[in-house]
Amino acid sequence: MELNIILKPECTTCATPGSKKKVLEMISDLVASQYPELSSQEIFESLLTREKMGSTGIGNGIAIPHGRLDNIDTPIAVLIKCEQPIAFEAIDKQPVDILFALLVPSDQCQQHLSTLSAMAEKLSDKQTLKQLRRINDEQELYEVITA
Repeated sequence: MELNIILKPECTTCATPGSKKKVLEMISDLVASQYPELSSQEIFESLLTREKMGSTGIGNGIAIPHGRLDNIDTPIAVLIKCEQPIAFEAIDKQPVDILFALLVPSDQCQQHLSTLSAMAEKLSDKQTLKQLRRINDEQELYEVITA
């Protein structure tokens, strides 16, 4: 699935959330503001449920928090660039400054896995990662990640 279909420019932001819990709340609030049919609490609980299974911090300053929701038909993505890296219990024990969050319909597990895999691959590209870390403009951040 094309990233620009699941990631709206309004769901791309530069921020300083301060903690893992705060960034998950930020993701939840951002999605709920763009999709009024979804509750921030429901989104947060979905993300937190997955984090309790193990951190989605994949290393190299990147986290890919994700969750499943019953009341959506298509995946929803959020991209956050943290101005100050946050502790995220990543596998390499390093703080995280790039988060790509993904919410998927509960019945689309396979698509969920392929989208996560594609994003992990894109974020492992050193040139893309370097560009993302240099940018402080949300529109430019969106353009780089969807290019």
